[in-house]
Amino acid sequence: MSRGSLVTLGAPALFVFLWSTGFISAKLGLPHVEPMTFLALRFSVVALGFLGLALWLRLRWPTPRAMLHQMVVGLLLHAVYLGGVFAAIDQGVEAGAAALIVGLQPLLVASVAAPLLGESVGWRQWLGLGLGILGVFLVVWEKLGDGMGTAIGIVFATAALIGITLGTLYQKRFAQGVDIRVGNVFQFTAAALATGFAALAFETRVIDWQPAFVTALLWSIVVLSFGAVSLLLWLIAQGAASRVSSLFFLVPPTTALMAWLLFDERLPPLAMVGMVVAVLGVALVNLPAARASPHRARPRQ
Repeated sequence: MSRGSLVTLGAPALFVFLWSTGFISAKLGLPHVEPMTFLALRFSVVALGFLGLALWLRLRWPTPRAMLHQMVVGLLLHAVYLGGVFAAIDQGVEAGAAALIVGLQPLLVASVAAPLLGESVGWRQWLGLGLGILGVFLVVWEKLGDGMGTAIGIVFATAALIGITLGTLYQKRFAQGVDIRVGNVFQFTAAALATGFAALAFETRVIDWQPAFVTALLWSIVVLSFGAVSLLLWLIAQGAASRVSSLFFLVPPTTALMAWLLFDERLPPLAMVGMVVAVLGVALVNLPAARASPHRARPRQ
C-alpha cells in the first residue's frame, strides 16, 4: 500500500479518535471551571502558540480579506460549536444527547452542499447519511431516556450544531488557500475574544486547578486544538464537505466506547449495533465511485 493510501485511510480514522476525546476532556474539566472560561483560556494559549510558530517559520500572511474569512471560520467552528457543546453539558444536557443533536451536522451539510458548493450528493451518499443518523440514534437512545437536560441547554446544543455546519461550509467556500498554521492564528484569536467576552459577562472565571482540570486543559490545547482542528481543516481542503462531515457520525459511538473504557459507563448491545450501523453509513458516503468496466476503459489499439 502506498504512502498516499495510508494517509487517505489513516487521517480520517485519527481525526475521529482525536475529535471524540473532546467529550472526555469536557467531562474531566467542567467540574472545575465554567465553560467559557475554560475555552477562553484554551483558545488564547493556542492562538499564541500558532502565532509563535508562524513567526518562527516566517510563513506568509494572508490578505486582510482572507484574515476576515479565517476569523469567521474561527467564530463558527470554535466559539459557537465548542462553546455550545460545553455550555450544553454544563447546563445538564447528557453528553450522549448533545452528541445526538450535533450528530445531525452531516445531514445539514449534505443538504446544502450541492446548491452552495456544487458538490454531487447521490443516492448512495443519502443512504449513508441516513444510516449514520440511525447509528447515532441507537448509540444514544438510552441517554435520551434519562432526559435531555434544561431547555437552555438544548438551545446551546442546537447552536453548536448550526455553528459547526456553517463553519464547515464557510471554510470550504471562502477560506481556502491559506496556510493552516497561519489561518489558525486568526481563527483561535477570534474564538478567544468571543469566549473571553462571554466569560467576562456571564461567569465568575474561578478555576479550581486540580489535576483533572490541568490534564483536560493540556489535552484540549495540544491534542484537540493543535492536532484535531488542524486535521479537520486539512480534510476539508482535501475532500468534499459532505464526505468530511460524514465522519462526525462516528464521533458519538467512539465517544461512548471511550467512556465505557475510561469511566465504566454502560455500553448496551443496542449501542454496539448503532456503532456498526454508523460505520456502514460513513463507508457508503466515502467509498469512491465505481470505476468504468475494463471493456470501456481499454484504450484503442
